[in-house]
Amino acid sequence: MNPKGKSASWWKSVWPPLVAVLFFLAAWQGAVSYLHVESWLLPAPSLIVQEGMAQSALLGAHTWATVRLTLAGFAIGTATGLWIAIVLHTIPFLKSALYPLLILSQNIPTIALGPLLMVWFGFGVLPKLMVITLVCFFPVAVAAMDGLTRTDRTMMSYMRMSGAGRMAIFMKLELPHSLPQVFSGIKIAATYSVMGAIIAEWIGASEGIGYYMNLQKSAYRTDLIFAAIGIIVTLSLLMFIAILLLEKWLVRWKPDQE
Repeated sequence: MNPKGKSASWWKSVWPPLVAVLFFLAAWQGAVSYLHVESWLLPAPSLIVQEGMAQSALLGAHTWATVRLTLAGFAIGTATGLWIAIVLHTIPFLKSALYPLLILSQNIPTIALGPLLMVWFGFGVLPKLMVITLVCFFPVAVAAMDGLTRTDRTMMSYMRMSGAGRMAIFMKLELPHSLPQVFSGIKIAATYSVMGAIIAEWIGASEGIGYYMNLQKSAYRTDLIFAAIGIIVTLSLLMFIAILLLEKWLVRWKPDQE
């Protein structure tokens, strides 16, 4: 696809949700003004922007703290998920024994596990990183294991007949072939990582957007809570877009979708 065609395709996919968001914000603004809704109950989008700008310095500091925590936890969670997928793929017995436990681990609410981690490991950065890791590793591990099992059997047989060892088959065939599925899991983990960081900060922290939201909740500053939510949504979108661009750069052999 030529660059002009790609640009047109990108715009066609972007403008419908953009128009929908603008329409929703306009309807929100109009409804709040027409019905005279109290700002502490449901502030207008214009008020949210105004108050957010007034506290931009403070919001920026808390946002940077959340970004640092998110990136560190996301990196650890992704690496953990990939490592688990590779180990379980190469050792089928472990996969049969541990895969049900991986699924079971996702049935424990993070909001319930977080306080336990704080009790066991204190209120430092370690329990927060563990919360994000627990949120991120599962989609990466499941997607990677699924991708590794979809390797072309004909190519695998050919490499084995050519004398390729287990490591060569994994590095040159299984791993490259699984990259689209792996990135599908990483994109999910990228958006989850922000949520995990907010939960960790909500449970116990002295900085970050989650901590900031706790403060504003106690003060009934609904407008600033909405401003923080806007930052959270923006961070999640930026994380997703960053992984999407990385995928396009690394998985160059994948054909363009028309």
